[in-house]
Amino acid sequence: MKNCSSGRVYLLLSLLFVPLLLRAQDERELPPVTRTYAFTNVNIIQAPGRKIDMATLVIKDGLIKAVGKNIPIPAEAIIIKSDSLYVYAGFIDGLSRTGVVKPREENRDRVKDPGNPPDDRAGITPQIDVRNYINPSEKAIEELRTIGFTTAHVVPYGGMLPGSGAIVELAGKSADDMVLLSQSSLYSELTPAERVYPATTMAVIAKWRELYRQASQQKTYASVYASNRAGIERPGSSRLLESFYPVIDKRIPVLFKAEKVWDIHRILTLQKDLGFSLIIGDVKEGWDVTGKLKTSGAKVFLSLDLPEEKKEEKKDDKKDVPKSMTDAEKEALDKRKAEFATKYVGQALTFQQAGIPFGFSTLSVKTKDIQANLRRMIKAGLTEDQALAALTTTPAQLLGLSDRLGSVDAGKIANLVISRKPYFDEKSKVKYVFVEGILYKNETPEPKKDAKVVIEGEWDITSETPQGKSESVITIKKEGDKYTGKISGNRFPQAITFDEISLDGNKLKFVFTMTEGGNAFKITVDAVVEGTTFKGNATFGQNEKLPVEGKKKPQLKN
Repeated sequence: MKNCSSGRVYLLLSLLFVPLLLRAQDERELPPVTRTYAFTNVNIIQAPGRKIDMATLVIKDGLIKAVGKNIPIPAEAIIIKSDSLYVYAGFIDGLSRTGVVKPREENRDRVKDPGNPPDDRAGITPQIDVRNYINPSEKAIEELRTIGFTTAHVVPYGGMLPGSGAIVELAGKSADDMVLLSQSSLYSELTPAERVYPATTMAVIAKWRELYRQASQQKTYASVYASNRAGIERPGSSRLLESFYPVIDKRIPVLFKAEKVWDIHRILTLQKDLGFSLIIGDVKEGWDVTGKLKTSGAKVFLSLDLPEEKKEEKKDDKKDVPKSMTDAEKEALDKRKAEFATKYVGQALTFQQAGIPFGFSTLSVKTKDIQANLRRMIKAGLTEDQALAALTTTPAQLLGLSDRLGSVDAGKIANLVISRKPYFDEKSKVKYVFVEGILYKNETPEPKKDAKVVIEGEWDITSETPQGKSESVITIKKEGDKYTGKISGNRFPQAITFDEISLDGNKLKFVFTMTEGGNAFKITVDAVVEGTTFKGNATFGQNEKLPVEGKKKPQLKN
């Protein structure tokens, strides 16, 4: 019944926006005329510390063909004149769920024996391959690619042992198209199960040891049996335990998410006891454990998430301060918070000074904050070359990809970022991104200089459907700094008030809930406003999307 209702919601939305969808379907996808490109008079940062000014770059068949000055340009090349543009190697995300769809949570009913639950209920599914959950059309892929990331080490959602990760290119029509390296890691978290064993962090660690040792025993017995089968009982088979075999053989590492210092300590102790190769990702508070990390040989990816910058506090702003706290106590608390924030933002510099190679992870950061957060790290003392290394050459080395990625050199995969100004400049914008030689233009409209984006008023959404003309109206109001809105039209029984509406620069977002067949369905519209029009996408159901266009109604003068 729910699927049926979801289908009706899809139909209602498609009746609103279907002309745009049909237009896209009518435009047959044609193969490119050529896969050869040449950038001339471009500034090429081949790697940190290596730069060629006013050079030529040739890309052919998905690879970097030539880099330098006085390079001959193939006759079939599309020539892009690039005066004052800057070219970098595509950025590499060391731990991410970009493009990975979160599976529905099922089998959440209480189990008969919480001390011995089914493996999936306990969050133990190491045999799962993240490729089963990659959706190439996920908007997050485009968003990350737009700011220069071309490769990501992606992992599945889950608990203690969600499954194996894969290194993917941020382009492609299918998961298999995207995968550069499958089963690149065994992903794990210290996340307890809900209401069943292992329900605590210590129980997770104990269970981890148990599974690893069981897998080692099974693997040893299987090896003995394979060498002489006569007179020996056939060993059992367990895909769960067999998932540990590549880890035991050190063919792949265990990739642990560890934000906090105590989680890092626990994971390093586990690794020391069992001896597996280790990557620690999304590290947020690791500045006090650099010595132990360096000794362990673990590979590290620091989180790109940072605490919000402290805004100037008003004298009467004491909403988070207990009434019983004295001025001296409040001052001491503020000092501790400031010291923590300073260490957090300066963590990359601390690792650099400790001589620990590191890359970056986008697992818990909002994409829109990444560039600003990189600039904050640089302001805290990290050099631009060091930041660039953490985005390119170092993650390529940590993930075993240096022969293919990480620098702008002939023979490597054509993963490139081309920006209007040096990438870390506050006013820099990415203009082009190449992923395996496929060109993506960053065509996101920017607000005109000093132009104010005004969304208050009525906006028309109109479409022609097989059933006739369909119209809806969005009405937006502003009270103080907050917006409110609603959507109405002949396809809606009554006006629906927005659950949420926001404007960030020229990026408009509004969310509303439709009820159909007794079920509620949330629709999220993300659009870019340009003058009196906007374009974007409506997302609903199981990540289904439809393009949306709006046009503002002119205001009537009295």
